[in-house]
Amino acid sequence: MLLTLWATPRSTSTAFEWMMRQRGDFTCFHEPWNELYYYGVDRRSERDAHVEARPGHTYAATWEQLEGASTNGGRAFVKDFVYSVEHDLDDLKLDAMTHTFLVREPRRVIQGLARHWPDCSWEEVGFESLHRLFDRVADRTGEAPPVMASDDLLDDPDGTVRAYCRAVGIEHRAEALSWEAGERTEVGWYGEGTGPWHDNLRASTGISRPTTEYPPIDDDPRLVEFLERATVHYEALLAHRMPIAPEDG
Repeated sequence: MLLTLWATPRSTSTAFEWMMRQRGDFTCFHEPWNELYYYGVDRRSERDAHVEARPGHTYAATWEQLEGASTNGGRAFVKDFVYSVEHDLDDLKLDAMTHTFLVREPRRVIQGLARHWPDCSWEEVGFESLHRLFDRVADRTGEAPPVMASDDLLDDPDGTVRAYCRAVGIEHRAEALSWEAGERTEVGWYGEGTGPWHDNLRASTGISRPTTEYPPIDDDPRLVEFLERATVHYEALLAHRMPIAPEDG
């Protein structure tokens, strides 16, 4: 099984990934394609062009690694951003994955991304490619893939994760929703480590609503335009959000 959670940056997706790591029954991969997008041999972005690529770190090699971890009874979980790999997702690769989606209110996404990358691009905001892949999967399977809302995940982690597990056919493990605070080297990239991106995760002991204050974006016309464009895609995806699941009776 190759279970993939597609999200946008700053969407609480890494906290969800950390929960999946606590389960112990999946080999988890943190943004393997996003790392390639910026740091791979066949990188798509020049944002960190000064970082030398590791030999053999390619889209093809990464796909082989994911296939190896998810075949012959293996179970792999990937959290990533569609814009990083959309160009490489042919129908065979698409059909090899179980696709799930996570969406967060775009103002918070854009504020968080711009805090780290003031020059972030529309592509890096991630909503358009996320929506495009959702439609592509739905067209191929004949039904909408599972969509989680970040607000649901933050307000009711257990019920939202329970609904997710039911939707993809895996056991719900409530004990995976808590952990000890500490370093999270597993969710860093070799080019930049975990850096400031995961300060909240390092301090966390479970999935909870962050209290980070982000700078406003209303005085930046470029970011306001991003927000307007992203909201259309967000609302279309949110229309498919899964209901929170009650405890098993």
